[in-house]
Amino acid sequence: MANVLESKSVEAQATEQLEQNSPQQLIEDRQNAIRLKAEEARKVQALQMARARVREQLSRTSNQRYTMLLHSELQQIESELAKLA
Repeated sequence: MANVLESKSVEAQATEQLEQNSPQQLIEDRQNAIRLKAEEARKVQALQMARARVREQLSRTSNQRYTMLLHSELQQIESELAKLA
């Protein structure tokens, strides 16, 4: 019973917070969300370009140590892309 009342209290607080936000605050929040999405898209694009570069280098090298290094770098890029996806 206490959890239900507490939950309603939290919902009421959230509703009050939304009602108190000015239109200017809502605009700023939207702009921040757009900015964050754009930043994430740039990070993904940079990682995809890095992955393409590493793959190209892998296709051209015959040095075993360099190949190992490139495979390691490729794995790191892939894991970062997986985190963002």
